[in-house]
Amino acid sequence: MTTATVSPNAALQPETVQPDGAALFDARRAVAGRPLSAVTGAEIQAPLISGDHVRYANLDYGASAPALSVVSAYLNEILPFYASVHRGAGYASQISTSVYENARNIVREFVGGRPDDSVIFTRNTTDSLNLLAGCLPATDGRPDGDVLYLDIEHHANLLPWQGVPHRSIVAADTITGTIASVRAELQQGGVSLLAVTGASNVTGEILPIRALAELAHEHGARIVVDAAQLAPHRRVNIAADGVDYLAFSGHKLYAPFGAGVLVGRPDWLDAGTPHLAGGGAVKEARLDDVSWATGPARHEGGSPNVLGAATLARATQVIAGLNQDQWHAHESAIRSFLVEGLQKIDGVTVHQIFKDTNPDTDTIGVVNFSVEGYDAGLVAAYLSAEHGVGLRDGRFCAHPLLKRLGLPSGSLRASFGVGSRLEDAERLLAGIESLRRDGLGWDYVVDAGRWVPANDTRTYPHWAPNTPGTAGAAPCIDD
Repeated sequence: MTTATVSPNAALQPETVQPDGAALFDARRAVAGRPLSAVTGAEIQAPLISGDHVRYANLDYGASAPALSVVSAYLNEILPFYASVHRGAGYASQISTSVYENARNIVREFVGGRPDDSVIFTRNTTDSLNLLAGCLPATDGRPDGDVLYLDIEHHANLLPWQGVPHRSIVAADTITGTIASVRAELQQGGVSLLAVTGASNVTGEILPIRALAELAHEHGARIVVDAAQLAPHRRVNIAADGVDYLAFSGHKLYAPFGAGVLVGRPDWLDAGTPHLAGGGAVKEARLDDVSWATGPARHEGGSPNVLGAATLARATQVIAGLNQDQWHAHESAIRSFLVEGLQKIDGVTVHQIFKDTNPDTDTIGVVNFSVEGYDAGLVAAYLSAEHGVGLRDGRFCAHPLLKRLGLPSGSLRASFGVGSRLEDAERLLAGIESLRRDGLGWDYVVDAGRWVPANDTRTYPHWAPNTPGTAGAAPCIDD
């Protein structure tokens, strides 16, 4: 049912945004004019509402990143040997088991894990943090302490802790002030775990993990880091940084199948409630009793996602092999160009949490913004339909943070990575400038809670369901 309609003010007139300073632009193009690493689907053509086609400008890496081409090739190499894991003596089963178990070593090395750290494969980051929530220590059935977290967290690092004793802190408007608030709360005592994000999925701002880990340990607590956004953009070393537990996902780290991982100290995990009661998680099962396994098997009941674990591990090897200076320069060039360009457009606001964030060193490839006078979902639908640009709109599964930023109905997020190029940001800026100057070039309606072009005749590939009304944000609008 159509519940709202917005009509165009003028025909779309594509433009190219020209940045100030030709030398600066040339310097940025030199480091970010091409992808840093090849990704699958980089040249797919997106249909425009006008009937034309353009190369799809993927600025939604923060939701799910495209698979690295090397990872796709690896998948095709191992797929013929796909078989049961831990359950077969056959040739293919032995290979699959070897690949799966070796993936643990690769991931542990990637994050700088300690030799005895457990590496548990899960469905995703959310699953990893829920698993840890079931392993918090208790004495005589009473939790040994509270979980402490900030109000800026993704729901994955917020909702699992609401089922256990917990406390929350409203982050200050500076990193320095936030650390002081965490210290003050820890000094009250009674905290067993500090749960923090490595980098905000909303604004891309990085938190000082090492400093927070030192604070937690100083007050007898452990720390878990939600690195779903951080790991695809910065190398992490949990041993050097003093991190006790780390969680991240393959689908954000250029690997298909969505496997996640939890890496960390084994004592809590070996004593905790098994995450999935089932085959493989036990030493011995009886009709009315069970002896549970320890180690990763305790929490990996059922047939594991061997291809997800394998491709996740392969992706970490590719990321680990990047030249870090080139990697950071590539991302910084795109981000600074995009932020500066958005800030020059009248009616556009770029959002951030902390006043003292250093944009050159303390941010990843995420930019959050809003356009005055336009619903975020409408802008996203317009950019897709009229410019072939894909980005995220909505509340990003971080409702408390969006409220504190004064964006209760949502905003827009452009996110990018090693497969991105400066032209993607140029296309986005051109689309926003055209919108502010000329308005929409098409009629848009709200269908099933989402903005879509009216009378949309574009079609999907023949193998994909051509279901209308799927653009825009998920309708999570209730308080």
